[in-house]
Amino acid sequence: MENTITGHTRLTALFATPIRHSVSPMIHNTAFQALGIDAVYLAFEIGTDGLERAIDSIKNLEMMGANLSMPNKILAVDYMDELSEAARLIGAVNTITIDQGKLTGHNTDGTGFMRSLKDIEVDIIDKKMTIIGAGGAATAIIVQAALDGVKEITVYNRKDEFYEKIKEKLAYISENTNCIITLHELSDENSLAKDVAESALLLNATGVGMKPLEKQTPIQDFSIIRPDLAVCDVIYTPRETEFLKQARLRGAKTNNGLGMLLYQGAAAFEKWTGQEMPIEVVKPIIENN
Repeated sequence: MENTITGHTRLTALFATPIRHSVSPMIHNTAFQALGIDAVYLAFEIGTDGLERAIDSIKNLEMMGANLSMPNKILAVDYMDELSEAARLIGAVNTITIDQGKLTGHNTDGTGFMRSLKDIEVDIIDKKMTIIGAGGAATAIIVQAALDGVKEITVYNRKDEFYEKIKEKLAYISENTNCIITLHELSDENSLAKDVAESALLLNATGVGMKPLEKQTPIQDFSIIRPDLAVCDVIYTPRETEFLKQARLRGAKTNNGLGMLLYQGAAAFEKWTGQEMPIEVVKPIIENN
């Protein structure tokens, strides 16, 4: 096996915990090799306690940049010199770039989702979408969709202790974009049916459908699904949740979370290298893990 590490090899990294299961090192290192870029990508088990020192190392080691995952995305905002518009509105960072010693925090999760829609030939710009859930993934998607030009987003969530805070956050995003964003209780099935009828896309951004909830679905009434509706899920294990299966059986175009995972990484890669990630080379890595 050829040793491609040199004295000029640059470092990129992922700071998160737990992290040993991540496919990101395989994706990025395969992409570096395919394009002949002298760089490596390593995963470091870093939690919030060690995050400030880890981010300092981006400057000290003259790294190309870094990715962040749980539990570091929100805290990282405090350590950035600048934020992209998406990262500022979301309030979380998953990608860091460095330019002349200045760190900029980006959030490519929403970009990844929006790009994944092209794989199923779905365009939601100037249209309405409905999202179930309002956590981190949902917020990233809402912000990017609003910035990209989605006209209206209706969000449905359980009325829990975070409901009023979510409402404030969505109002803030709406005020800073040209998108109408409203929050509704998930239990209001009549309202949900009406909004889905007016939407081009329905997205599940909750964990309902993953283990141990793989038999459960975020909605109970699948009669609201129609053949010209795109139905997506941020979940990618299992590849087809019960939610997506029921939508597919009703003729809807469906998409799981694999595309979002792939393209958020591709967006980070492009920010670090100025080159497009070779999607056709790295896609099998994600599909087979």
